Amino acid sequence: MSSPEIASLSWGQMKVKGCSTTYKDCKVWPGGSRTWDWRETGTNHSPGVQPADLEEVVEKGAKTVVIGRGMSEALQVPPSTVDYLKRNGIDVLVLQTEKAVQEYNALAARGVRVGGVFHSTC
Repeated sequence: MSSPEIASLSWGQMKVKGCSTTYKDCKVWPGGSRTWDWRETGTNHSPGVQPADLEEVVEKGAKTVVIGRGMSEALQVPPSTVDYLKRNGIDVLVLQTEKAVQEYNALAARGVRVGGVFHSTC
């Protein structure tokens, strides 16, 4: 399964190619995507992205994970989250969301088994 292209990004809205849903925040992995609902793991801007937010993406086969911290990079990514990915042999990129989407799409286009979590507002 290939990683789907993120077709569009604007404040508060993301579209993934092949999916009719418009996301505010989303998870993407080789073969699929879904809404990233922070309430599932108790995520907030601080302390930020938790390993539990990424488990699904890793379990679905991502070998590289891109984390989009928001348009103004308000979403934090603690060292424990990066360490979780590295301990599992996963490459990780933490970027402002517009840059994260560009990098994710470039990796997906090269056939990398890339996944990610993306915050589309602050």
